[in-house]
Amino acid sequence: MVEHDALHTTRDAYDAAASTYAELFRDSLRDRPLDRAMLDAFAEVVGAGGNGRVADVGCGPGHVTEYLDGLGRGLTVCGIDASPAMIELARRACPGLRFEVGSMAALDLADGALGGVLSRWSVIHTPPEELPPVLAEFHRVLAPGGHLLIGFSATDGAAHPTQAFDHAVAVAYRWWPDHLAELLRAAGLTETARLVREPEPTDPRPFQEVQLLVRKT
Repeated sequence: MVEHDALHTTRDAYDAAASTYAELFRDSLRDRPLDRAMLDAFAEVVGAGGNGRVADVGCGPGHVTEYLDGLGRGLTVCGIDASPAMIELARRACPGLRFEVGSMAALDLADGALGGVLSRWSVIHTPPEELPPVLAEFHRVLAPGGHLLIGFSATDGAAHPTQAFDHAVAVAYRWWPDHLAELLRAAGLTETARLVREPEPTDPRPFQEVQLLVRKT
């Protein structure tokens, strides 16, 4: 199978930046209580559903995978990333967890295998026209009643459903939250909660950060 140019380019860019990225974001959750709260809520609802298998898709160097696993809640967490260099760093940092190289557009998982999918800013490099198949893949691997927590940066307003922006590693995209929520609904995933975080004065980009918790219907 021929890989799409966007995936190939993004993978190579993250391979090159893996060590720097891991160092920069190692403690990224420490000063983000709202992010931790959303991860805690996600872990709780997934654990309560009875299927504790969770995939952190676009896991990078594994720091969030490790945090989620450490919450307990009866979860069995694995990490998946397109970048072999990121996966190698994750395996070194978290030897007790499973990490695999893979594409979010074609996950090596059975239908309905998971109780939860975490996609924390991992879809931002997906071209807008290719996002619906990725959301359909998330739906496919989730069991009925399973949950997806998806994070992304918001556009400047409803008049701009998608916008490209200058990202340090690879071309990236923002979405208007209601537009992405509609794409999720079309994929069979119903929104149950939304967190919108306003940018801090020190943030390098003045974008809202959005997290949607959705459930497979």
